[in-house]
Amino acid sequence: MSEMDPSAVFGSRLPLAQEYHDSLATDGSTRGFIGPREVPRLWERHILNCAVIEQVIPEGATVIDVGSGAGLPGIPLAIARPDLHITLIEPLLKRYNYLNEVTEKLGLDNVTVLRGRAEEGPIKKAVAGADVVTSRAVAPLGKLAKWSLPLVRKGGEMIALKGSSVHEELERDAADIKKAGGGKAEVTTVHGTTIIRVPRVN
Repeated sequence: MSEMDPSAVFGSRLPLAQEYHDSLATDGSTRGFIGPREVPRLWERHILNCAVIEQVIPEGATVIDVGSGAGLPGIPLAIARPDLHITLIEPLLKRYNYLNEVTEKLGLDNVTVLRGRAEEGPIKKAVAGADVVTSRAVAPLGKLAKWSLPLVRKGGEMIALKGSSVHEELERDAADIKKAGGGKAEVTTVHGTTIIRVPRVN
């Protein structure tokens, strides 16, 4: 990822991405959302790592980011792709507040922030029928599928950023994914970022 040029991902919106980077490095770090050791590698390991999944998301899609935390991957996606309609879902109040503050500061009018859990009735009712549900470092695959796939319209997909254990998780949780309505999962790498894509078939 280090050889990747942020301007190739964000284009004319690079200043917004820089502003988000600076917010994470200062406010995000002091509030405990980003560890101090992560600050020097925010671009490579967090912001660009998340933003590159925009390459597999269709034009004008509605995207739900489950367990958004400090806004990863939802905010980099919203900056890179202003055509997307993104809802950030975060249960913790301090993170929810930060997400509201940072999206307002950056003027991201394609982003909505909701407080709650993906599996809760009111949240499901508010956001179900999305084209894509994203997540990063939220839960094991089986649990993630149970939370994410019900929010996806049939024919849409769950896209999760995962680490090297993704194949083991896939093997272990295959039954849970199927039970949640998922079809054949595909593990792929986009510019060094490992993602798993699960279509909703039922």
